[in-house]
Amino acid sequence: MDVVFLIGRILFVALFLASATAHLTDKGAMAGYAESRGVRPARPAVLVTGAQMLLGGLSVLLGVWMDVGAILLGLFTLLTAVLMHGFWKEKEPMSRQQEQTQFFKDTALTGASLMLLFLVWELGDATPLTITDPLFDVG
Repeated sequence: MDVVFLIGRILFVALFLASATAHLTDKGAMAGYAESRGVRPARPAVLVTGAQMLLGGLSVLLGVWMDVGAILLGLFTLLTAVLMHGFWKEKEPMSRQQEQTQFFKDTALTGASLMLLFLVWELGDATPLTITDPLFDVG
């Protein structure tokens, strides 16, 4: 069953690692989009969130302080949902629907991050296929 946990981790972080790559390699376009959604200063925010997704994704993937990785990813998705996908601000129905879909995708990923955080804290050093124990001892 340990391999199922590993496969889940790989599938979970694939989105974050791909997004981190886009944030760090296509900073101009990403900053332009962030600025169009009201995020200022956009370029530093893109760099910080790119690093946040990269570090969080690698942490979960490799099993190094997975609690820290889950926190980084959960904070990213929660803030992205609220700051970037405020569907309630949209007047045009198609845009509203698209932003609502993105908002709920991000809140679902926040929920998955919280479940991962709980699991890692609950299992502690028994978390399968990890390199390190959780950084924070909450037990």
